[in-house]
Amino acid sequence: MINVLLIGNGAREHAIAEAVMKSKHRLRLFSFMKANNPGIASISEKIFIGSYSDLKAVSAFAKGTSVDFAIVGPEDPLNSGVVDALKEMGIPAVGPTKSLARLETSKSFTRNLLRKYDIPGNPKFKIFTGMKGIKEFLSELDGIVVKPDGLTGGKGVMVQGDHFQTDEEALAYCEQVLAEHQSVTIDERLEGEEFSLQCLCDGKTVVATPPVQDHKRRFVGDKGPNTGGMGSYSCEDHSLPFMDKKDVAEGLAITQKVAEAIYKETGEYYKGVMYGGFIITRSGIKLLEYNARFGDPEAMNIFPILKTDFVDVCKAIIEGTLDRINIEFEKKATVCKYVVPLGYGLPKDHPHAQSTSARIEVGDVGSARLYYASVDKREDGLYMSTSRAIGVVGIADSLYKAEQIAEKAASQIKGPVDHRPDIGTEPLIEKRIRHMQQVRR
Repeated sequence: MINVLLIGNGAREHAIAEAVMKSKHRLRLFSFMKANNPGIASISEKIFIGSYSDLKAVSAFAKGTSVDFAIVGPEDPLNSGVVDALKEMGIPAVGPTKSLARLETSKSFTRNLLRKYDIPGNPKFKIFTGMKGIKEFLSELDGIVVKPDGLTGGKGVMVQGDHFQTDEEALAYCEQVLAEHQSVTIDERLEGEEFSLQCLCDGKTVVATPPVQDHKRRFVGDKGPNTGGMGSYSCEDHSLPFMDKKDVAEGLAITQKVAEAIYKETGEYYKGVMYGGFIITRSGIKLLEYNARFGDPEAMNIFPILKTDFVDVCKAIIEGTLDRINIEFEKKATVCKYVVPLGYGLPKDHPHAQSTSARIEVGDVGSARLYYASVDKREDGLYMSTSRAIGVVGIADSLYKAEQIAEKAASQIKGPVDHRPDIGTEPLIEKRIRHMQQVRR
């Protein structure tokens, strides 16, 4: 009997939990969550509700349930050093130590790592610990991206033309960032199409999962504020409509070199997920950022089509034997659409803001998969919080069919809710293809 500890409570972790429970091994799942996810709770042997920064509580729960290994879903517990705490107890984890999680938690660490080890993919950038020199550097760039050093829940990066217009606004935001963070990284703005490449890593071997494109903007047509992600899609050929075959290979090659550089830099093998956010530009693939865990929603695109036993994958990551396992995915397209409260991403004084604590009803969703995110199951039904509620995933032989399944299911979730009906649709995909053709020209 294998005892697995899952840390996390979102839709991403619901997808991970489902993949664990599909294993051929005899196992029990124990879940440590900061809020009760009904989807995860329903398939767990035992759950514990607590803070991810309470390492004593995590350690006590792991010890009390005699877990064999842990899987860490979100970035917060990684940043708190949960892998280090478990390691001290002799419990291995799929997830990097706090030092190696700097790949995500410190933009400056990652940019400097690529520069030091001469790894391709860095845009033009500079890191500042104070305001001195920022104005001069801004004048050298055609477009500006401002990135706080530290975790911001995927909402801290500000891009010129999207979130601000002038150099003066950029300076004001840099000042705001430096009041809360140790440093700020300023990148040149890159023109192209973005894709997510979630890679599995045992410290030496890196394996790519199918590429996914995420949609962070709140409203149809990529309008409105950035969110944690409103949905995502992947294609049956394990590419994306605007990509060349070499694009995935380039992203994987960069990640392989980063894994090697991390070992050279720290003497420690990176065991977990290296999720690269890349952009295809006229001059090749550039790195936007790394995350030290699976994406949310992108995890929901890859786990339902994973053919290889995920527990075997986890064991290979921990034991450093990823090169001996063949990781396969079904040749299926997937479309994930997040159902969110009407007030999600809107100012607190907006009329729809009150929708965030409302009850919702789930109708007939057909063959779609539902992954619970921030919902509370009470005696009289499901209630939302202020965040994303349910990830709805359509899976089919084509992107067109997968989108139809996801859209039909999302429309069956009733209440003061919203979602982006355009994700995975032909008009939005064609827009991406045309954009990429213009960029390459």
